[in-house]
Amino acid sequence: MNQDPQTRSGVDHTHAPALQSWVPSANAEDTDFPIQNLPFGVFQRQGRVECSVGVAIGDQVLDLMLAEEACTWDDAALAAFELLGSGDLSALMAAGAAPRRALRHALSAALSEGSDKAAALQKCLVAQRAVTMQLPCRINDYTDFFTSIHHATAVGKLFRPDNPLLPNYKWVPIGYHGRASTIGVSGQSFPRPMGQIKGAAEAPVFAPCQRLDHELELGLFVGTPNDHGERITIQRAEDHLFGMVLLNDWSARDVQAWEYQPLGPFLAKSFATTISPWVVTMEALAPFRAPFTRPEGDPQPLAYLDGAVNRAQGAVDLELETWILTARMQAAGTPPHRLMRSNFRDSYWTLAQLLTHHTSNGCQLHAGDLMGSGTQSGPGAGEGGSLLELTHGGKVPITLPNGESRAFLQDGDTIILRAYGLRAGARRIGFGECRGKVLPAK
Repeated sequence: MNQDPQTRSGVDHTHAPALQSWVPSANAEDTDFPIQNLPFGVFQRQGRVECSVGVAIGDQVLDLMLAEEACTWDDAALAAFELLGSGDLSALMAAGAAPRRALRHALSAALSEGSDKAAALQKCLVAQRAVTMQLPCRINDYTDFFTSIHHATAVGKLFRPDNPLLPNYKWVPIGYHGRASTIGVSGQSFPRPMGQIKGAAEAPVFAPCQRLDHELELGLFVGTPNDHGERITIQRAEDHLFGMVLLNDWSARDVQAWEYQPLGPFLAKSFATTISPWVVTMEALAPFRAPFTRPEGDPQPLAYLDGAVNRAQGAVDLELETWILTARMQAAGTPPHRLMRSNFRDSYWTLAQLLTHHTSNGCQLHAGDLMGSGTQSGPGAGEGGSLLELTHGGKVPITLPNGESRAFLQDGDTIILRAYGLRAGARRIGFGECRGKVLPAK
């Protein structure tokens, strides 16, 4: 875990911790977007309808549509720029890793301190606060997994105290197909969902959800697609991954408890899903890859889910946090309060295993398809990735610093997810915020 990042596969000169940018804010110690990150996103300038693809650098956005025309680039970078002409990331995602890496290398050099492109590219910058972020691509399909064994066990104890973890969990990545149409970008507000709720009475009622919850997750964007019937092997899976975002898969727990048997989540999950706008590429995450291991005594993955590269660096060492900002806190000017912290390193399944299993039956994935990791909880107290866990099913409400308490989310509550890689010998990189707000039911 403390291995020098310069010896890890995928780490190159663009990750050098001493690398500085001519964009001053990119050199701040606490920025999510130093020059070592260079995540992609789609944005609109104020007063404009058309979208453009950009890269976050410090507190600025480099407009790549303008940057292509502002400077002279090598052939590999120009080929990558041409893939962005549609105003989103779909074509770049589909093209595989080579164009993405070529563009990363070119932008790293162009944004580095002392670059001869600095004067020209300065005119292509726009402040992040002056743009509106959009979804990074067309998301055709969305699958949510269940990769945290700590979350699965904690939730299982609430419903099955004698048998919290079902026997298939350690053998197969569990998932369900979600609803892509209600995925929104950070800043999303949504009405409290209505649904069937079963109380003590014989008949359920149709009413606003009373046990609304968040779920702290990471989202994985598929890059290179596969053909229908083609299985992506664990050895090739990493080549089909584009990058990651934060993801909040909001949950109506009372609706879910009544509807989920026997087929699983449905309307309790499909009303809203929020993602962070900047896609952190797999290249940017290279210094934070870690060995994938199973606890002693647990079964090892079946052969199609096992491989040398996956064992050596299948895990990703990312700190994850959930924060809450209530309406009263916001009115009083009180900063958000952190509810928990966990680490994606504790996930029971790797990104490559999720993609490999998803295609193991011949299922076709498209570029831009989104896969959620499932709620990311840690083994310790206070590491639950949802209020369901943090409040023990609502039985032990959380008391906030201003005296308010929460068992589940109330109208006006804002949930903020944050994530960052933090390792000795590597520059800290982050994901930006994934922020969503609960409005009253319609």
